[in-house]
Amino acid sequence: MMERNKRKVFTGTVVSDKGDKTITVLVQTQKSHPLYGKRVKYSKKYRAHDEHNQAREGDIVEIMESRPFSATKRFVLTEVVWKNPAADIIAENVQEVTEHDS
Repeated sequence: MMERNKRKVFTGTVVSDKGDKTITVLVQTQKSHPLYGKRVKYSKKYRAHDEHNQAREGDIVEIMESRPFSATKRFVLTEVVWKNPAADIIAENVQEVTEHDS
């Protein structure tokens, strides 16, 4: 149980949900320059496992380090902090169009 607490936890924005059970999360951090003290922004993309495909593009999510799921996936989705309302509207419109075309 103590081992779980040492895992890295990040909060970021979902930039892609194209893969099945996979999301790409953009995590932005700020660090101080050691000499000048200016705050410098850094960003990094992580691929995370989304078991139930619940996160959509634009959502703010929390991811936690885990065992490797693939060559690039080493994080798992723990919670959706904020849902992007526009993503749900777009998904509904796409579903209506596909049903109408069938």
